[in-house]
Amino acid sequence: MMKKLVSYSLAIASLIICWHLASILLAKPFLPTPFAAFTGFFGLLLGGQLTNHFLISLYRILVSLLLAFLLGVPLGLVLGRNQALDKFVAPIIYVLYPLPKVVFLPILVVLMGLGNLPKIALITLIVFFQVVVKARDAAKAIPFQSLQAIRSLNPTTWQIYYHLIWPFCLPKILTSLRITLGTAIAVLFFAETFASSDGLGYFILDAMERREYSEMYAGIITMAGLGLIIYGVIDFIEHRFCKWQRI
Repeated sequence: MMKKLVSYSLAIASLIICWHLASILLAKPFLPTPFAAFTGFFGLLLGGQLTNHFLISLYRILVSLLLAFLLGVPLGLVLGRNQALDKFVAPIIYVLYPLPKVVFLPILVVLMGLGNLPKIALITLIVFFQVVVKARDAAKAIPFQSLQAIRSLNPTTWQIYYHLIWPFCLPKILTSLRITLGTAIAVLFFAETFASSDGLGYFILDAMERREYSEMYAGIITMAGLGLIIYGVIDFIEHRFCKWQRI
């Protein structure tokens, strides 16, 4: 734990040093020093201007990830172990998976309005397909010997899923969530800059248009912190529920 903390601290320090050098070399208003950016960040945080935008973005991304997980994981696991259903559903997934889902945002806004729903729906849609594909592939990769061993105990289908398929696939599913997280936050930023009046994406774009660059970077720092928090939560879940990986 301490080694991981030290490595993360060194990585952050390296980024801040590079940022500081770049701001000195460019000497442009749009790239303030880290000190100015973090001063603005703490000022806005203590003043409460950032808190509401942060909580709204956090709510949107967490609900989206949870919905994608709850909908995508069961479907992926069933497809991975049911060849007949997989032959029917897999072509549909492979046709829809490569489509750039962000183009559906205007349609979702027309259908659902300007609130949280279209943003949550868009992020859920993007994460859902990645989770389904990863869960399906993981379920297909379960060793035949493991299936034979558990079937020798005459379990129910539910017990096979609970005691073998779910534990075997969970680490791979969490890995897919980590990989998808960066995309999800990027889509969150895009969605919050489109016909929106709240969230970190809106805050960053609004500050840029007003040329308040310290506020803009404060929003960027907050969005980076948002991603780091969720990444840490996924790490904690894996540490808590995938203990056998450390044996």
